[in-house]
Amino acid sequence: MSKVDTPTVATLLREYAQRTALRGGNPYRAKAYSRAADSLAALAVPLHVLIAEDRLTEIPGVGYAIADIVTKLHKTGTHPSLERLRKEIPEAVLEMLAVPGLRPEKVLRLYQDLGITSLAELEAAAKDDRIKKAKGLGAALQTKILQNLAIAKSGEGRLHLHRAAALLAHAKDSLRKARPELKRVTIAGDFRRGCELVGDLTIVAEAPKVAKTSKTSVADGLQIRLSDRKRFGAALLFATGSAAHVEQLQALAAEKGMRLEMDGLHKGRTLIAGDEAEIYRALGLPLIDPELREGRGELELALKGKLPKLVNDQDLRGILHCHTDASDGTEALETMAKATRQRGFEYFGVADHSKSAHYAGGLSVEEIADQHREADRLNKRFGKDFRILKGIESDILADGSLDYPDDVLDRFDFVVASIHGRFKLDRKAQTQRLLRAISDPHTTIIGHMTGRQLQRRPGYEIDVEKVLRACAKHDVVVEINAHPWRLDLDWRWHRAALDFGCMMSINPDAHSIPELDQMHWGVEMARKGGVPADRVLNAMTLPEITRYLRQKRRSLARAA
Repeated sequence: MSKVDTPTVATLLREYAQRTALRGGNPYRAKAYSRAADSLAALAVPLHVLIAEDRLTEIPGVGYAIADIVTKLHKTGTHPSLERLRKEIPEAVLEMLAVPGLRPEKVLRLYQDLGITSLAELEAAAKDDRIKKAKGLGAALQTKILQNLAIAKSGEGRLHLHRAAALLAHAKDSLRKARPELKRVTIAGDFRRGCELVGDLTIVAEAPKVAKTSKTSVADGLQIRLSDRKRFGAALLFATGSAAHVEQLQALAAEKGMRLEMDGLHKGRTLIAGDEAEIYRALGLPLIDPELREGRGELELALKGKLPKLVNDQDLRGILHCHTDASDGTEALETMAKATRQRGFEYFGVADHSKSAHYAGGLSVEEIADQHREADRLNKRFGKDFRILKGIESDILADGSLDYPDDVLDRFDFVVASIHGRFKLDRKAQTQRLLRAISDPHTTIIGHMTGRQLQRRPGYEIDVEKVLRACAKHDVVVEINAHPWRLDLDWRWHRAALDFGCMMSINPDAHSIPELDQMHWGVEMARKGGVPADRVLNAMTLPEITRYLRQKRRSLARAA
């Protein structure tokens, strides 16, 4: 048979991963196949070229064993192991693996015990109460399935930001090497707009010779758009989107007697602007930051000269909400602090888990005292230019109170108050729980307010507006949790938070040294939400945040 193209090989390898997961055994093998399939879907160089040049192992996640599988899939369209696995499970059963929280062994039970062979049949069985009656499955699983089916449908084919970043970086580098004549190789699409999940992997490049209209090369996951120098900006604008934003620009152009198309801005037959900034300028607009381009009122703000000056990575002066090996982190306090200092920050806010988080090694009162002594010792060594701030991530208990008595909470420089359990309280009870925690004068920051985990679980039900108004009233900072699985508070609520008067804090929730760099994803969310640097707590310098926290403690003493 003829050789198989890259998208088909990626699809076959993903099927191989899913069937391997259902077979059981080493779970990391299936995950490795799945990651390699993602990398194949984002290839910028034809697969047959990499195979011919023996370069498959340059692809992220592809080692020698997977390279052999990919080669056989490319040459024959199948693999002996895949054919054996196909005899065991119908293809439609694989759909159920997309449901968050539905592990392969449960999918297998649903198929073998209840005869369920697709997402549609799974939803019907859950609604008919068939799953909760089955031995080894039960009511809890049925509830989770009904809850997470919507996530499976809405998140299909979309990647977390950090994963998309890795694939696009490799694709960009590969394209530059394979096509050295290309200039201005630029990432566009959802990623350039800072979307929390990325569906379109798109790269725009300037080519020396290309037709008037940008040409598009599609390879399933990766889209490459080529344009000449004059029209590069227009190609980048359309490839970035969003569709709603571009449509609004086109409507504005029409009002002004112009026409905005993929090859530029026209007046009559004349091309009057092909550069991105020039297009906006010709329409009477400043260049709108890509993160704001969602058709959510940004044109109106731009026309009034009221676009915010968005926070950027360089604005952040310190890091808050980090964990050490005293609870569930991987590194010692000193190691994490030094790594933070090496990144150019002025302070490191340790916030290990509190005692009720026994599953995460929550700190006892004695362990808090030990950590504070260590922080004091290190701060003497660091001097005036860097400081460890003594914090805690205090569990918000079911009644809304904070972990530890007041005399213990008084010892901290700051308190991040977070919910880590009892997610199923109803909306009113969960909201009241948060409101009580916010009203506690010890609370400095509300951590990951809604508790969502992208493509894993929805947030718990709360009245977000009421919670944000309470944060503004009690001078409690709203966290933008930068972990790429959380990115919580959702950027769609940032404008409301700012309007109510809230300060924000961009926190990595880091449990290791590499996770300190998650700050960037929090910055992306803050930018998408329209947050300026002067509304970000950790954009304060060390002297500024020291004064801020000292003032909070004075207010606490007066309240007592």
